Amino acid sequence: MVTYVLVYVDDILVTGNQPAHITALLQQLASEFSIKDLGRLNFFLGFEATYQPDEVILSQTRYITNLLQRAGMVDCKPVLTPMATTNKASSTGGVAHSDPTQYRSIDGTLQYITLTRPDVAFSVNRVCQFMHNPTKDYWSMEKRILRYLKHTIKYGLRITKSSSQDLQAFTDADWAGDGDDKKSTGGYAIYMGPNLISWASKKQKTVARSSTESEYKALADACAELTWLQSLFGELSLSTTQAPVLWCDNIRATYLSANPVFHACTKHIEIDFHFVRDKVAKKELQVRFISTKDQIANIMTKGLGTTRFSFLQNKLKIRSLKSSS
Repeated sequence: MVTYVLVYVDDILVTGNQPAHITALLQQLASEFSIKDLGRLNFFLGFEATYQPDEVILSQTRYITNLLQRAGMVDCKPVLTPMATTNKASSTGGVAHSDPTQYRSIDGTLQYITLTRPDVAFSVNRVCQFMHNPTKDYWSMEKRILRYLKHTIKYGLRITKSSSQDLQAFTDADWAGDGDDKKSTGGYAIYMGPNLISWASKKQKTVARSSTESEYKALADACAELTWLQSLFGELSLSTTQAPVLWCDNIRATYLSANPVFHACTKHIEIDFHFVRDKVAKKELQVRFISTKDQIANIMTKGLGTTRFSFLQNKLKIRSLKSSS
């Protein structure tokens, strides 16, 4: 018998594998506190849950609607992608945005939206890097994200019923993708069975001297997240049947994770990233090569064209509430 209780201030979610025990717990709480049982989860901290046979879709339709109203963009023209493929905005120069407070406020809201919308993780990460001194160019980028959210306002993250608890991760990096400081952006998408459960798009802290180094750093970040998830699964009494599989589209980075010979020519990679190789040696992690065209994490590291973006958006399990087919 397992029961999980999630508490945020005065909002509580209770779930488990024994309905009778959940009912008893709620009755015990009601005897001590003034509580109201709202039944099956429908709305929680800005998240909406829509149920369909053997699945649930998590969305933030109301939250996005309120954001569009605050930004004065309820009637904006929708676009098919959140970022252009040829963005040349720079942190140096450019005309300062007339209302930096508005820019920062919207950025904070967009970060919260990425909790159910991994398809905007990269674009939001990009605009959030310039909150200290936003320009009109970056305000235009921010408005494009809002226009995309207007187009996909009914979309959400699909969670399907599955007996699989095995983990796999996809990692990618855009080497020297930032035109200002030449730092790379790394990203990952982690699945439990068929469901996406963790993702990230982050600018790397140091300048990578090769594409292999930037990819290896992204791989290490995903490895750290997988390690944390395995620890969390242990606390939740969940278990996996095999070591997590980590998919990388840089062949040299996959070699680095298993073959120490290749480290001779890459000594400039920080030593703390080499814990990936230790995980592989202990058979706690499998690192495998995947072709770039099948690399789901591409969407976390760069602006993409409509066709490619839509393909990867589908792989992230982002679906319209109208249809989850």
